[in-house]
Amino acid sequence: MKLLAALDLAQTTPAVLREARLWARRLACELILIHVAEPDPDFVGYGAGPESVRLAVAHKFTRAHQRIEALAVELRKDGIAATALLLQGATAETILREADRVGADAIVMGTRAHGPLRTLLLGSVSKEVLAGSTRPVLLVPPRDAA
Repeated sequence: MKLLAALDLAQTTPAVLREARLWARRLACELILIHVAEPDPDFVGYGAGPESVRLAVAHKFTRAHQRIEALAVELRKDGIAATALLLQGATAETILREADRVGADAIVMGTRAHGPLRTLLLGSVSKEVLAGSTRPVLLVPPRDAA
């Protein structure tokens, strides 16, 4: 069995990781950690930008990869089979595509407490994943709402 845990490497990560760890232990399953980085901006008529911008983006991706890999190492030390992946693209679509690719049996991810107006105008990643998923999705609420 495989459990895919989508991490934002920020606000929701501790709660999602705590829940994913519990489920991985209970089900004796493989835990696949993913973080989806923002896609490259695509501005028509503009190049990739100055070298300093490219280096800053590369540094950001390197740090994100190091952070998610360190989480996987911690889980492996705890006896949980864990893999870390850093992907780039539209968040919800990438989570769903990766869940299909790895054959995940379920997805665990965090939610954020956004107001109804923001959710109406922008949507939410968790809402998109729920709508598009063919597998169970475990949503971990923000700590103050739990």
